[in-house]
Amino acid sequence: MPKDSVIGAISSERARKHVEVICKTIPHRAAGAENGKRMAEYSRDALLADGIADATIFELPAVVSFPEPAGFKVTATGEEIPANTLGHSTETGPEGITGELVYVGSGAFEDYEGLDVTGKIILTELSYAPGRHEKQRIAALKGAIGAVMMNWGGPENPAVPMGSVKPNWGSPTPEGMRDEMPTIPCIGIARVDGLRLKAEGEKAPVEIWMRPVVENGWRPVQITVGEVAAPETSPESEDFVLIGGHQDSWPGEAATDNAAGNACMLELARVMNENRDQLRRGVVCGFWTAHETGTMAGSAWYADHEWARLRDHAVAYLQIDQPACVGTDTLWAAGSNAELKTFHESVAAEHLEGRGQLWHRAAKHGDSSFFGLGIPAFAGNGSFTEDELKATALATLGWWHHSTENTLDKLDWEWMQTHLEIYAAWVWELCTAPVLPFTFTPVAGQVSERLEELSAPGQLIGLEAAEAAAARFAEAAATFDARAKAAAEAFDGSDAAEAMATRINTCMKRLSRILVPLQSTSVGKYGHDTYGYTPQGSMIPILYDLPELATLEEGEDFWMLRTKLVRARNKVIDGLDEATTLIADTLEMIGD
Repeated sequence: MPKDSVIGAISSERARKHVEVICKTIPHRAAGAENGKRMAEYSRDALLADGIADATIFELPAVVSFPEPAGFKVTATGEEIPANTLGHSTETGPEGITGELVYVGSGAFEDYEGLDVTGKIILTELSYAPGRHEKQRIAALKGAIGAVMMNWGGPENPAVPMGSVKPNWGSPTPEGMRDEMPTIPCIGIARVDGLRLKAEGEKAPVEIWMRPVVENGWRPVQITVGEVAAPETSPESEDFVLIGGHQDSWPGEAATDNAAGNACMLELARVMNENRDQLRRGVVCGFWTAHETGTMAGSAWYADHEWARLRDHAVAYLQIDQPACVGTDTLWAAGSNAELKTFHESVAAEHLEGRGQLWHRAAKHGDSSFFGLGIPAFAGNGSFTEDELKATALATLGWWHHSTENTLDKLDWEWMQTHLEIYAAWVWELCTAPVLPFTFTPVAGQVSERLEELSAPGQLIGLEAAEAAAARFAEAAATFDARAKAAAEAFDGSDAAEAMATRINTCMKRLSRILVPLQSTSVGKYGHDTYGYTPQGSMIPILYDLPELATLEEGEDFWMLRTKLVRARNKVIDGLDEATTLIADTLEMIGD
């Protein structure tokens, strides 16, 4: 069956039926609760009903949270304001805490310039700049005793938000439990109330009282994994495309977040299974849990426990979370690691009917638990316009996000069909292309650009050696990309062509294993960066502190940070040289 026929078989109506059942019969799909388990069973049973025999529920322990409405009032007037405790908030006891409320914008490090929040309670925007988890961490580092996060949306939005503030990614290690868990109480309030308190605080200090109510602890949680294997006769039958999205949710229907994503995954699995005899590589669908209240415990567990198989055989990871939100039909926001950029954008453009695209480098968010492994990731959703985002305090996922207003009417089903067709086109190409559609020249360009940005402070650690390694890699990547393109165009199914394709694909996977962690992680291969960690948002996070080094005087702090950054420089050189050598060895093996 050609690609057009596969795409023609994909059905948003079938997906819609799944969404309606999930929202109406399994609301509040909390990890560690009965409905979380019911949702895992629904995913498994739906896969089995579509003929996907390899569908399994895995149960695992995770630290999850069950937050309740919080106490919150203005002490001077006694006015009580509706609030929700944010997941994994620390507790205060019935006495709560009292303090002056200080507005800190988005709550990033730079937002605290000129402010002293020691012993005070911060009021911050909810927008992802940085995420809630990092806002909490930064507030604690700055000496705040509590955090109030006001919802996004229009200025009159009355929805009270929910969310988690646990920075630790996945289930904690002993060190993670000690160093990466929340340390201050956190609550969420409606935007209409937050703006009013902000305005009052600009006139005179506002003192507030808050009391979070939450149960945090270890619970058994469930993920569902379904596999569509390629025929054993395929030369790459052990390889697969990983598709993932969380199946747990906050109270209410949670239609966009993420019943819609789960329905898309089920529909993709059905169509790929019906055409599995034509697959060169298989498909693995991971329906994760403890995304909302365990900070990606499900996908992190899968990454840790299936590490060797993922390292050797996963070619890419498609994350599907909140597709086709109503009102987002103007633009298409597509994020990926750079080696997927050309493929990612070109395939989507075939189905967007003139709509523009906004590509961005994939950052660690959602269930992106596979950067340390070096699996290139990609995603794509409709986007609001810039004007709409400005009017809603950067509500990129809709004003209703993480509230009980996230109902079925927040989905656009015509737009969902387009999403599904693009997803199917991406997955089909990755599962059937004799030569994987990766290009590494964009990776080289991003690395070189970042090193150039850091060149001035980089003189303090000899960054020129890393820049030279990047230049060598860029030259090798250009040669390799040209050779891979020629092999794809000349592929004729012969034994020689198959051997060449397999060697090129093996090289591509190994290049990603080297380059993705270097570009996108602070912690490296074997662990997980905390959620929203500020350095991780930059290219080559291990060099993030270089500009700070240039501001320090000679002395203890300077010497310690320079030692750290020299070692980071060495890691960059080593990774780039390893990638360059891998390309040279592969080109020598396959010949001209």
